[in-house]
Amino acid sequence: MARGDQLGRQWKIIQTLISSKRGKSAAELASELECHPRTVYRDLEALQIAGFPIYTERVEGKSLWSVLDTVKHQIPVPFSLPELIALYFGTDILKVFKDTVFHDSLKSLSQKIKATLPPDSLDYIGNLEHTLQVGFKPYKEYGKFKEIINRVNDAAVKRKTVEIVYYTMSRKKETRRKVDPYRIWFFNGSFYLIGHCHKRGEVRIFALDRIKMLHQTKETFEVPEGFSLDEFMGKSLGVFKGSPVRVKIWFSPEVTGYIKEKIWHEAQEIYEQNDGSIIFEAEVEGMQEVKFWVMSWGSHALVLEPEPLREEITKELEDTIERYRSTGEGYRQAK
Repeated sequence: MARGDQLGRQWKIIQTLISSKRGKSAAELASELECHPRTVYRDLEALQIAGFPIYTERVEGKSLWSVLDTVKHQIPVPFSLPELIALYFGTDILKVFKDTVFHDSLKSLSQKIKATLPPDSLDYIGNLEHTLQVGFKPYKEYGKFKEIINRVNDAAVKRKTVEIVYYTMSRKKETRRKVDPYRIWFFNGSFYLIGHCHKRGEVRIFALDRIKMLHQTKETFEVPEGFSLDEFMGKSLGVFKGSPVRVKIWFSPEVTGYIKEKIWHEAQEIYEQNDGSIIFEAEVEGMQEVKFWVMSWGSHALVLEPEPLREEITKELEDTIERYRSTGEGYRQAK
């Protein structure tokens, strides 16, 4: 059983018990969670060992599980117990933002909330902090770019145009341009600036760690009414954008479970085949990202459409084989 499934189920148990006035039996919890009562009993025992204030009592011949009322009422307004649980379940998420304005502000808020809690609740919260750990790999050390991140954030809040020197990875060169910062976007371990580029005359995406210089100008701007980051990213599989293309990808039976358990694209359609394989279809922008994704599955993925993407991946694989052969032979000779 995946650790994440267990934690997710235990989180639902806590939420259910908090919202229940009379408590819940293990059978009722099992029915709501669609699992076996024995699984619920193991989860309840694990939660008690972890320090969660849950207990059981006999009511009308049934064993009902509840959260201690004293704990429910110890949380000062305006914070509820579920809100505090959500905050402290996610404490580890802040680590990826270490040394940035986002981490510092959230950490300060967390400390202020702790200062308002009575001793018993502090002990309880201390136990919560050890029940869930969130991992981010790979990730970037954003402490190195703290100043850039802080200044971009300040400009976005004040609606001030910034002048930047930006390093473009694909062209391996730096360019100077003015940008109206609309949004700061955190995606897949990286921070991005989404804004109107005066040089290109359109909304563009800039990786914050590739901004080599930033100056906040006196020029102001207004974010277009109705601008939506979700709509702007549209059909992109990630960060790359381009013309929409219908892709059709075959996945082997060995990996279908991994593909089906996630939403990779909002418009995805999955068709199961008789041999246990699946065909993934979606209209996607940014073929580079699709190529990287498909190749990450190795021989378990095969592009059926479009043909240009098939050809590009074929060429990439041929080059990879040739590189392995040539460098491998050179390495053996060197030894």
